[in-house]
Amino acid sequence: MDLSELDRDSTGRCRLNSPVPAVCRKEPCILGVDEAGRGPVLGPMVYAICYCPLSRLADLEALKVADSKTLSESERDRLFVKMQEDGDFVGWALDVLSPNLISTSMLGRVKYNLNSLSHDTATGLVQFALDQGVKVAQVFVDTVGLPDTYQERLQQRFPGIEVTVKAKADALYPVVSAASICAKVARDQAVKNWHFVEKLQGLDADYGSGYPNDPKTKAWLRKHVEPVFGFPQFVRFSWRTAQSILEKEAEGVMWEDSLTGDQEGPGRITSYFSEGARVRPRLPHRDSKSSHAGRSRERDSPAGPMLHHGAQSHD
Repeated sequence: MDLSELDRDSTGRCRLNSPVPAVCRKEPCILGVDEAGRGPVLGPMVYAICYCPLSRLADLEALKVADSKTLSESERDRLFVKMQEDGDFVGWALDVLSPNLISTSMLGRVKYNLNSLSHDTATGLVQFALDQGVKVAQVFVDTVGLPDTYQERLQQRFPGIEVTVKAKADALYPVVSAASICAKVARDQAVKNWHFVEKLQGLDADYGSGYPNDPKTKAWLRKHVEPVFGFPQFVRFSWRTAQSILEKEAEGVMWEDSLTGDQEGPGRITSYFSEGARVRPRLPHRDSKSSHAGRSRERDSPAGPMLHHGAQSHD
């Protein structure tokens, strides 16, 4: 799996896909959608689709695909290779969302929460398959949020396709299991081979699972927080785990305001920290002249202690 595009620019997103099997352009197909890495504080989130003709669903099931969480890394890798070898009837596509994209999306002036980002990414991948000529007849999706609401939204978006959204769909439908394997293999590779653009001294690659409750992950975050510039781009700086460490370990921030004429209320920000080595400075709370840089304005499970240079905080 070639993730070189993510290596070249780890601030945005990249899409990968297999060639579309010829049979998938001729026969009605079933398509599954799943993700990997929604919850971790480290690394990207990966959405994946996998599809095959309805007439070949038994062949996909014969591969013994399963929910990626129930498989070992070696089993997932083996199954992904097998799906590539069976490219005459199985196709897939991925959307890899960087930690920076996730956090800046959530912390923009117009709120774009993780559920909305997930829904839009899944919708985009289904549309991508259609645009590639895949004759999608049925879609099965592992839910994010309320399944009925999500299903209704997708059904309205794709009225000619039968849509099913369920919790734990990756354990119920083989085509979703196959998508979960594709997503997990891609995320594992991205995390393992992450290209750090920041010049970190004593970089420790043993960061555990990346989940907020992992002691190894927390220890890695404490070790690699920079008192002024915060975390490297590998970290989702909108997560509460990151916020808590910034509150304890990072320096406070002072900024100047400027009021002109009859202007009332908080002044505009007139100075920022310089951006160096493509790391992010932290932007202060906007309604005080002094604040701690790690203070969050978010109320969702992921929280927002820091912003990319020049981004806006929520009011």
